[in-house]
Amino acid sequence: MNASMDMQKEPGPGPGPGPGSGPVSGPGSAAGGKKNKRHPRGLATLVLAELWERFSLYGMVAILVHFLAASRGHGGMGLHEGTAEAVEGVYMAMISLLALPGGWIADRFLGARRAVLWGGVVIMAGHALMALPDPVFVWPGLVLIVIGTGLLKPNISALVGRLYAPEDDQRRDSGYSIFYMGINLGAVIAPLVVGYLGEEVNWHLGFGAAAVGMALGLVQYVLGGRRLAAQLRSEPVVALTPAERAKVRRTSSYGLVFTAALIGLLAAAHALSIDNITFVLTLVAVVVPAGVLFSMYRSPKIDTVEKTRLRAYVWLFLAATLFWLVYDQMGNELNLFAAQKTDLSLLGWHIPASWTQSLPSLFVIVLAPLFAVFWVRRGKRMSTPLKFGLALLLTGASFVVMSGAAAIASKGVKVSLMWLVGVYVIQVMGEMCLSPVGLSVTTKLAPRAFTNQMMGVWFLAAATGDAIGAQLPRLDAVIGQSWNFLWQGAMVIAAGAVMVFFTKRLKVLTGEASKGTETREAVLVPA
Repeated sequence: MNASMDMQKEPGPGPGPGPGSGPVSGPGSAAGGKKNKRHPRGLATLVLAELWERFSLYGMVAILVHFLAASRGHGGMGLHEGTAEAVEGVYMAMISLLALPGGWIADRFLGARRAVLWGGVVIMAGHALMALPDPVFVWPGLVLIVIGTGLLKPNISALVGRLYAPEDDQRRDSGYSIFYMGINLGAVIAPLVVGYLGEEVNWHLGFGAAAVGMALGLVQYVLGGRRLAAQLRSEPVVALTPAERAKVRRTSSYGLVFTAALIGLLAAAHALSIDNITFVLTLVAVVVPAGVLFSMYRSPKIDTVEKTRLRAYVWLFLAATLFWLVYDQMGNELNLFAAQKTDLSLLGWHIPASWTQSLPSLFVIVLAPLFAVFWVRRGKRMSTPLKFGLALLLTGASFVVMSGAAAIASKGVKVSLMWLVGVYVIQVMGEMCLSPVGLSVTTKLAPRAFTNQMMGVWFLAAATGDAIGAQLPRLDAVIGQSWNFLWQGAMVIAAGAVMVFFTKRLKVLTGEASKGTETREAVLVPA
């Protein structure tokens, strides 16, 4: 995962006018409903907190797969490459998956402000554990980071929107653009700092730098707390009743007992391995979204028109899943490709492979304003299904290019860094076609009874794609890396072609086509 992916995970607009939209002002701008060009002062607090949180996450991710695959003699965990890649991908999938309960905990139990604070504390603790030299601390460290990020990520994003009055759309859009640039700035810097310390000095020193980054984010979040307190409520939106609290305790107890029993069974069958755990978590990442969408569709709370919209949304959800399946392999498969099969010499110096993880976020910063202008001028002529189709075509093409790079590398020749540069440019262009409109169409197609839950469902597309994509690098040993890239790219291109071919019909189902054709075209998506 890279920072450009975060735009699809923020409950806000896509890349907008950029950070130069206006200075940050004092609190009360939104609360008082005053119309001015200045942003609430609390925005600076949230942007800096998120910047440092992304620094900690993306810095750690830049070196995680290298650390897991490195031999014990080189300070790593000594895992098989396929296992290391699966762990990294499933880890990122779980972060996306836990955003759903993380938002619920804030709404019903902690409140968003406290959820962000405690999430940051848990994240910092996880990075601190990984900074310890004993390998036994690695797995609990990863678990803590997943839990903390699931708690912090959706809620700090929601807090940005709550700084503004409901009718203040223009300033809110600008505020999210500033927030977005903060994310990408943190993601560009993180691999350069954490990657260098981890690869060139000591892995655990790199993890320690990630912990320091999260600590800096917490410090400034606490110091800026007064700005937020003046504008945002700290209590839950709808607090749990005593009866609901008891039900949550019972359900949590059942879940813990089931998990413990499953682990016990695997251990008794001598099947408790890292590989099998990643397989189980991948299954969870597939089953949970399917179950959520199915339960929504079967709910008596939605009418016939909403069911039609939900069926159309399934197509978009599957397209997004395929997109992230390929796109987020940059953190594992492409990261190792950079380390092992790419000539990283630059001006006589060998750069750390983890530094290549800064490229996608850098390209997002460069390309986002250009795409923002393009969508304003041409966006009305391009429907959501067409944009999704183009995203798949571009992302699939990137892996076709990678297939060529892998074919050259299979002959024992290290390929030029420009192969990865080109691949990342193509992928970011695809991301610009899909991510900015994903949340918008999710809100538009959501049944009224499930508006908030549908935002969480959009996060789950990334979780499913990441989890499945985490397992695919294992096929390198079976069919070869070049063919593995090629068939994945061809599959995604074919899916993109299907999306483009059925664009007119999907426009009807999503409500983007002219009226009067909906009944005739609704046969596309089966009940």
